[in-house]
Amino acid sequence: DTRFLFLSDSHREAIAHLVYALNEKNGFVQLTGEVGVGKTMACRYILANIPEDIDVALILNPRIDEIGLLRMLCQEMHIEYDKDQQPNELTRLINDKLLKSYAANRHTILIIDEAQNLPKRTLEQLRLLTNLETDTQKLLRIILIGQPELGELLAEYDMRQVAQRITSRYHLTTLGPDETDDYIHHRLRVAGCNQRLFSRNACRKAHKLTQGTPRLLNLL
Repeated sequence: DTRFLFLSDSHREAIAHLVYALNEKNGFVQLTGEVGVGKTMACRYILANIPEDIDVALILNPRIDEIGLLRMLCQEMHIEYDKDQQPNELTRLINDKLLKSYAANRHTILIIDEAQNLPKRTLEQLRLLTNLETDTQKLLRIILIGQPELGELLAEYDMRQVAQRITSRYHLTTLGPDETDDYIHHRLRVAGCNQRLFSRNACRKAHKLTQGTPRLLNLL
């Protein structure tokens, strides 16, 4: 629930990078962070405030091969295709739809969550999709959201062509002790509680137990 989003310094910076991807003509953005720090929450916040001239294709389960990626992208973009069509044919359909959107002053952004699960060949297919462009800008903007393993994957030598396409990288961090205190009471205020329920010592204990991970704080 994005009403409960707490904007720590790190979360503000992460959202700024996502907004950059929406506005940048050649955007290919990588957002990483440990499990439970709020990557998906930041993404949901962006989706809830998306400009009207932007169409979004959202892939939540990226453990797919190259043709699976293209088919899923066609589905997200409402493109009709035949199941026996080959990657080059699917790419042509996607390119045609992107050109029509561009002519109508619309832009398309592809968001892939849990991107650390992308096979290398599928990442390479993503790189090829960034070749779809006009004389002045890319037709498809891409946001990769994943755990730190995503950064490790893209740092490998055979992934250098993909890594070189990324124009912005950011690593979302956990909350500090003071931010943990603010986070807990921010969520309580949003839920309708206007009094302080937990002492500062209790909040510091909560931080110690969870290392400032928002999801664990919620569970605690």
